[in-house]
Amino acid sequence: MNPFEYAHPQTENEAVALLGEHPGDSTILAAGMDLMPLLQQSVLETKRVVDITRVDSLRGIDTVDGGVTIGVLTTLEEIAYSPLLAEYPSLRDVVDGVRAIQVQQNGTLGGDLCHLPNCWYFRSGYGLLARDGGRSLPEVGDNRYHAVFGNSGPAKFVSASRFAPAFIAWGAQVRITGPEPDQEQWLPLDQFFVTPQTDRQGVTLLKPGQLLTHVWLPGAGQKLSATYEVLEMEGLDWPLTAAAATLDVDAGRVRRASIVLGHVAPTPWVSHPAADVLIGQTVTPETARLAGEAAVSEATPLSANAYKVRLAQTSVTRAILKATGQLEGGL
Repeated sequence: MNPFEYAHPQTENEAVALLGEHPGDSTILAAGMDLMPLLQQSVLETKRVVDITRVDSLRGIDTVDGGVTIGVLTTLEEIAYSPLLAEYPSLRDVVDGVRAIQVQQNGTLGGDLCHLPNCWYFRSGYGLLARDGGRSLPEVGDNRYHAVFGNSGPAKFVSASRFAPAFIAWGAQVRITGPEPDQEQWLPLDQFFVTPQTDRQGVTLLKPGQLLTHVWLPGAGQKLSATYEVLEMEGLDWPLTAAAATLDVDAGRVRRASIVLGHVAPTPWVSHPAADVLIGQTVTPETARLAGEAAVSEATPLSANAYKVRLAQTSVTRAILKATGQLEGGL
């Protein structure tokens, strides 16, 4: 591990100022469960680590503007047990899939949304685009866990966020502060993620000196939702594929639908074809199956990950059935 400065601001403005003093060379510390191993292994190098855990405004869950606002330091456990989020079951589904009490108690929403790829080439020091001598390692090597959508460019990794599909399916927005003091903006969460074209671009649109602070969810109303993840192991593991469904059902028919896949592309993958299949229809095993097929109609698997296409299809089908209480056994 290379030496670095350590700073612990007390306010959002202090955090933004500290991040801005070393533009592009400062790193945010929340729980640190992923950051510290990356620093120890020199996958990441930084001049300053800004510990935001003492910024109280970044914690908590509150009702705001007809919806719910969640601070980025809110833990997975707090999300699962908050009465304010009881009407958003797809979020609880995500926490249930994290098979480690330590991660549920200490992992944060912001850490999940900004989690760097789990691609083994990236974590072995080959950069986000996993290149060696001009070659794309995922193209010529082991790509079992890489992208089956959005992989025509240099980025072949999959977005590591487990919460992003569910939040995007709910129409969530995020608040970003900086780089100037008191500067802030809100934007849809699906616009927060980017597919990098260079190793230094990153996986979100956060610029040097900016800080992700809160996520806002619109009111749940009578909408139905669920997340379904396919895990390779029963223990602590990252999903092979995932899908989140949020459905607005009236008189037995779907008025509006949002289907978002996870762990299949460099960003969370919004599936308009799957949603279109459901509009105006009654949700049945057959319509859910057709939506699953539509969701993967434009998949472009790599040499060794075609199996993920079928898993993605299954994830969509089962997320829809789970949201409407039709998934046998509730699994």
